[in-house]
Amino acid sequence: MRWTRACSYALRAVAFLAAQKQNRPIASQDIAPACGIPALYLAKVLRPLVSAGFLYSLKGPHGGYRLAHPASTISVLEIIEAVDGAIRGHAPLVQAGGDQLDRRLETICNQLAEAVRMELRKIYLSDLIS
Repeated sequence: MRWTRACSYALRAVAFLAAQKQNRPIASQDIAPACGIPALYLAKVLRPLVSAGFLYSLKGPHGGYRLAHPASTISVLEIIEAVDGAIRGHAPLVQAGGDQLDRRLETICNQLAEAVRMELRKIYLSDLIS
């Protein structure tokens, strides 16, 4: 399974936020160096998580990002799919429409993708920081 760099950065950033003891916003200029994420890329990475309702974003001198829900209720699958989209199986078809073998391979890939989704659904942000 392959994740985009954006997804990897998003997981690092939310794990960092989940590990914070206080429930106050953390400025992006503090998150970026702590997680090894380029500062200019961080807002782009976190934007889909704010849109999906996993993070709050507060503007202003005391603003920043914080989790919108407890870390024990946000799954790794939710973070991945908010950033990268749904995990799906990909079996390239040899012919347009595909023959029986192509359709069977596509079915197998879809079943594997669903198994991965089921496992990632069981892992929460709190598991990443414990």
